[in-house]
Amino acid sequence: MTKKELKIFLDEKAAQYENNDFIPHDPIQIPHRYEKKEDIEIAAFLTATIAWGNRKSIIKNATKLMDIMGNAPHDFIINYNPEQTHLFEGFVHRTFNSIDLETFIRSLQNIYVHHGGLEQVFINGIENGDLQAAISNFKKVFFEVDHMQRTQKHISDPLKNSAAKRINMYLRWMVRNPKAGVDFGIWKGISPSLLSCPLDVHTSNVARKLKLIKRKQNDSKTLAELDKALRKMDPKDPVKYDFALFGLGAFEGF
Repeated sequence: MTKKELKIFLDEKAAQYENNDFIPHDPIQIPHRYEKKEDIEIAAFLTATIAWGNRKSIIKNATKLMDIMGNAPHDFIINYNPEQTHLFEGFVHRTFNSIDLETFIRSLQNIYVHHGGLEQVFINGIENGDLQAAISNFKKVFFEVDHMQRTQKHISDPLKNSAAKRINMYLRWMVRNPKAGVDFGIWKGISPSLLSCPLDVHTSNVARKLKLIKRKQNDSKTLAELDKALRKMDPKDPVKYDFALFGLGAFEGF
């Protein structure tokens, strides 16, 4: 395909997969259960944090997380106290366990009480239009609270060559226009033009087949390569192509 033909093809696929039919099969269904901004962004963040492995398992365990918090995530976070630690006993999703969860709850409380909330922390960390730098800064703020070293692995750092798939997915959920009914667009302080594609096995494999990227590793350098290619096709909303690349790989076996 020529570059023009490729753009037309991916535009069509993005439009095909970005619709309400996508939601019941994706972890994004969890934050879609809420209406309050803070509930949505907290539910989305915790869901994105455990979004690796079998999708049914992700949705099941994210639902458990919401149940633990009485399906009122923001209220639970703000009012959390150490006497409630027992609520997390037995929770585990792959390598994310109850100890990690308790740390995440305390960290989120710190962010809402002392840093103006999740959106503000990401906005404060943007440097020269670089949202990946903001992710790195977010990790520093997130681990201001006392924590075990093991828990740090659950927040990626692009400046240490991570593609930060789950956080980039989370940012897509929060920032992109909600007109198609999938993403939320509740963070108005960050431009969709700054977003990066969540680089998973499906998006990366399809991107290589379409010659959008050449590198074989799924790291921050490969993500930058993909960013460059997607921003040429749509500089204002490059991450809409996440739907095209993921859909082609996950649903069409492209």
